[in-house]
Amino acid sequence: MATRKRRQKKSKIAVQMKIGIIGGSGLDDPDILTDRSEKSVDTPYGQPSDKLICGKIGDVDCVLLARHDRQHGQSPTFINYRANIFALHKEGCTLLIVTTACGSLREHIEPGDVVIIDQFIDRTYRRESSFYDGKEGHLKGVSHIAMGEPFCQPLREVLIKTVKSLKLPCHEKGTMVTIEGPRFSSRAESIMFRSWQGDVINMTTVPEVVLANELGLPYAAIAMATDYDSWREDPQDHVDCSKVMKTLQKNSENAEKILKKVIRELPSTNWHDVILEHKEKATGAIFT
Repeated sequence: MATRKRRQKKSKIAVQMKIGIIGGSGLDDPDILTDRSEKSVDTPYGQPSDKLICGKIGDVDCVLLARHDRQHGQSPTFINYRANIFALHKEGCTLLIVTTACGSLREHIEPGDVVIIDQFIDRTYRRESSFYDGKEGHLKGVSHIAMGEPFCQPLREVLIKTVKSLKLPCHEKGTMVTIEGPRFSSRAESIMFRSWQGDVINMTTVPEVVLANELGLPYAAIAMATDYDSWREDPQDHVDCSKVMKTLQKNSENAEKILKKVIRELPSTNWHDVILEHKEKATGAIFT
């Protein structure tokens, strides 16, 4: 049987690429980019959460989008995930790297740790999760997109290597439980998610990763723990906004370090085959 592992070919010439960055809570500082300009866009699915901020990290073209808008004015339920992903796709982004704050469901994942997640469990129920909804002006057909490996493995590997090179506490895999929000979990729910082998918990990975896959965009997430959710016995350990904010500033600084380093290094790898494979996966999932 042929192996599914893919060799990444090193390119002597920088590959033309554009990186889409979606910044989560406190992780969307536009100062990360140089030569910045703002761009208002519209899509068949409505307007994205905020203006696109176009610029560079090193010599790499990037587009930054604040997931909740820059004033954090959008609840996770009402973020227009479809418009966000479609806008980045329309802008010509070839790879997506996102940041997300999360709670830890495991003792060994401490606040401040970085988790390069590889799986998700979807506990959302009020969100549009496909571009293919049969409505006029939207993408036609039905997308039965495969989700066995929702996150781009080669992109994850580069992120893991970068986080370790920065000497940050890094967990090389983890299952993200995405809840509807905006409330946090009850203790019973948090314990249940642990029994399901969830490792971290947030409110935004789904449907974002699903939509990226539908458009054939390689997607990887930098999850940054802020708290221990609600599973611990001592109520003083349960998540609230003050605990999240206490860790968020340091996490934001680390996210900026990771993004700056990894994006500068991406052109040293030839991503052509990775991008093509994701596009073929998306195209092959559509039934019309």
